[in-house]
Amino acid sequence: MSDLDLLTQSLARNVKRWRTERGFTLDALAARAGVSRGMLIQIEQARTNPSIGTVVKIGDALGISITTLLDYEQGSKVRIVAPEQAVRLWHTDAGSYNRLLAGTEAPGPVEMWDWRLMPGESSPSEPHPVGTVELVHVTAGDLTLTVDGVAHLVPVGASATFEASTEHTYSNEGGVPMEMVMAVSVPPVR
Repeated sequence: MSDLDLLTQSLARNVKRWRTERGFTLDALAARAGVSRGMLIQIEQARTNPSIGTVVKIGDALGISITTLLDYEQGSKVRIVAPEQAVRLWHTDAGSYNRLLAGTEAPGPVEMWDWRLMPGESSPSEPHPVGTVELVHVTAGDLTLTVDGVAHLVPVGASATFEASTEHTYSNEGGVPMEMVMAVSVPPVR
């Protein structure tokens, strides 16, 4: 079974499991996530590979991390994620990418990401649920972090934290690749 097939089946199983556990109907989850009921049916039947944006919306609506939605391993309370098991969710032909390194539910979802943006590229993000906090640490190049329309320069070696319930964009306006590690903490669904 390919990695993509494994992720598709894991997503199907986990969306249905968490939707049922939260007591959401397909219509209720569709409304909360801003995706169609038909898309949710296709996801739960493992008949589609949704965009990362759709997976993020569903995770936010369920109050769980992308890691939990894509998790296909069951086991001990200690989870070691080998480098080759990190999930690359998007990439560009120029070489930009992000990888979900690890995540957990404590008490809401917490995720750790590895990012690379090539010169001139950017990645916009829609607002996350109120109370979501993102922390970034730049390990190479310079990050231009735009939050609610205001640009902030985060140079190599520096860190930043912000409330992510507003539109935000990660950009590389420099001439060398920008690399960062990012942690995201999402409040639990109540």
